[in-house]
Amino acid sequence: CVTSDVQAACRDTTVTQELLKEGFHRDLLVKVELGEDAGGCAVAAQVRLPPGIYVDPYELATLQQHNLTKAVLFPDAIDVEAPEYLARAAVLLLFLGPDPRCPRCFRAAVPVHARYHRPAEGTQHALVALESPEVLLCCCHGHPHPSAECWEPAEVNAACSSDNTSPCQWHSTKHRPVSKESLLRVPVGLREHSSLVCALTLLTTGLCSGLILAAACKYGHF
Repeated sequence: CVTSDVQAACRDTTVTQELLKEGFHRDLLVKVELGEDAGGCAVAAQVRLPPGIYVDPYELATLQQHNLTKAVLFPDAIDVEAPEYLARAAVLLLFLGPDPRCPRCFRAAVPVHARYHRPAEGTQHALVALESPEVLLCCCHGHPHPSAECWEPAEVNAACSSDNTSPCQWHSTKHRPVSKESLLRVPVGLREHSSLVCALTLLTTGLCSGLILAAACKYGHF
């Protein structure tokens, strides 16, 4: 009975994430509708990025300088050149802004990029699963804290905003938000074409090296 009462008091929080555009370079759009009024608290989405997808920290820094996106990366050092099988997972804390069309709605977008995968056999695509973000609240500067029945302290080591260094206690929903994971289809090479690709690459490299050597011998001064 206690559980039913708590669930009735805590209205469902809905989370929607969309991968916009096509190809390797996308925009991740996160939209949240809270079950209760945020009461002036900061709202964020904690997105767990699998090895197959990443956020460019240099691009993120540029966007934050122009006040287009506010986010924090964990870890903040990301190897943007690493392929999927050599990369590590990361966590993105994306700060959400209020949606003027909805009183309890918040949204934000951030550019994400797919990594190169190993060649596959029998398929031209690899699937990267992006699980649903975790909704977080941070109530600082005298704002009332969210109700204990609906929210619990979360282990998030970040300030209430990306341009603030003051520590803050984040809270996460006790009940799983209504949401679905997103699947990103990444083009990959076919393993059965490996021999052909290696032969053409070797031939092209040898031909170009020969042309460069011939030009150097003809026009160079030794």
